[in-house]
Amino acid sequence: MPIQGRKVAIVGMGGAFPDCADLAVFDKKIFTGQSLIREWPKAVEFQKQIRSTVSGYIDDNDLGLEPIYYVEGYDWPETFVDTLGRIPDINLSTADLGSVWAMLGSLESIRMAGWTKTETQSERTGVVIASGGAGNVIMRHAWHAFFEFGKKSRLAGSHTVDRTMSYREAANVSCLIKNKGVCESITSACATGLGNIGYAYRLIKFGLQDRAVAGGVEGTSIETFIGFDAMQVLSKGFSPAESSRPFDTSRNGFVCSFGAGIVALEEYEMAKARGATILAVIDEYFNNSDGDGNMFYPSYDGQRRLWQGLMAGAEIKPDVVKVHGTATPVGDIIELISVVDTLGEDGYHISAPKSQFGHMLGAAGSVELITALLMLKNQQVPPCLNSDTLNHEQEKFQQKDGWAGSQKPAEAYRHLIPQETVTKEINQVVCLNYGFGGTNSAMAISKDN
Repeated sequence: MPIQGRKVAIVGMGGAFPDCADLAVFDKKIFTGQSLIREWPKAVEFQKQIRSTVSGYIDDNDLGLEPIYYVEGYDWPETFVDTLGRIPDINLSTADLGSVWAMLGSLESIRMAGWTKTETQSERTGVVIASGGAGNVIMRHAWHAFFEFGKKSRLAGSHTVDRTMSYREAANVSCLIKNKGVCESITSACATGLGNIGYAYRLIKFGLQDRAVAGGVEGTSIETFIGFDAMQVLSKGFSPAESSRPFDTSRNGFVCSFGAGIVALEEYEMAKARGATILAVIDEYFNNSDGDGNMFYPSYDGQRRLWQGLMAGAEIKPDVVKVHGTATPVGDIIELISVVDTLGEDGYHISAPKSQFGHMLGAAGSVELITALLMLKNQQVPPCLNSDTLNHEQEKFQQKDGWAGSQKPAEAYRHLIPQETVTKEINQVVCLNYGFGGTNSAMAISKDN
């Protein structure tokens, strides 16, 4: 059970962001309304085989990483060199690209938090980081070399196992920072990023840890990209910057992107006592399942129960609701209605950051939480790009018998969805993320008063 009066602060953040060299560039681009989505050369190579070719992808050079190719004829790196000297080679040797990003984000978060070596390596410091997908890049090339070309197993690489195991990101970060507390990964599809931070919050709130680095990752993977392309759920037919279109009538799918978001959490009184800069206080976290047996279709009932659970634990009156907002035909509007049916039709704005950088899958919730932290810092709401035209008519699901939500069309809520950056007083932001299998996560964060 939570310990009465024990609060959790966010004291650091970092990560890897598309078309951005660092967090400062990400901050600037988001709040000046820029798109981080580009045509992805890797996808263009397979243009005759796939529908979509745009992504929020990351150039290795932007982050000071140099891939090393040991096996001639294969376009996958056996390891990376950190040209800026942040991560030792021994730690890079066990890491896939997403794990490298997780390590960089963790180091940045710890540095911002101001934790000492003793605090970082304590039994009271945990690591909770995961990705949404498997180590597809490493596995595909390893098995291809073995099964298709008959190469000896050693050519698959002696680190195939540790670079593809399910909790590789947490393991690599833990080995790098040498914490002695919890080391875990919780994978819950596109709710992974926020879910891991929520779990770390509970570890501190329940008194099991005093500090944690937590978040989500999705390393660059054409394998993941084509999996979603095969489902025909990716955006197509628009220029890169116009491809992610939450709430717009012409939306036809999400933009598959990649990145990492890591935050440093600490028990509030400890953080205050040592003079830490508190980026935000976590008011509450709640998660649930839809319970309707549907793997993909969003659930109005599940989302309303998510709000009820969040509100049961804290005073929730957000100035901004950061929605999941993937730009899928049904998901956006069900989410919009679940928000307005809970909070009313005025007094807050809705933010859909995927309009600027796409859907980072396992990293989505954590990178979007960082976006929410930047909203608190800047006292601004970034624009929902490409939400040009909202439906003036009811959606088909609103016309079905048994529909319990609002009967109004999306256009009725135009005033909630800004198309330009809005400057306003922001004291609380609620973040929402959902995933395949009906998993839902919600977190409320506030300025430290």
